[in-house]
Amino acid sequence: MIILLRVFFLVVLASMLWVTSWASLGQALWDFIESPAARDRWFIATLFDAYWGFLTFYIWVAYKETGLVARALWLIAILLLGNIAMAVYCLRELFRVPAGAPLSSILLRRTP
Repeated sequence: MIILLRVFFLVVLASMLWVTSWASLGQALWDFIESPAARDRWFIATLFDAYWGFLTFYIWVAYKETGLVARALWLIAILLLGNIAMAVYCLRELFRVPAGAPLSSILLRRTP
């Protein structure tokens, strides 16, 4: 299962880096923010959905991380980079354990 999750989050990271680069080369973010599309109700609803998901994921990160600085930096990264930061965090955790490790070794806080 660990190997499957590693592959999954590598795909998430690669696809997010690709689509973010593609979108950035086509239109600057600040140009979009000023456009009428940025005020569309479904766009706003999608942003709410995404950021509540980011904060939900962050609750797990805050549980896993014991240091205040690490928690703060991961919160900033997740809020600014979204799924890119989330994939990096998951990959970091997944590569810290052997491929045959149980999922509990990923999901639960490490003992000091």
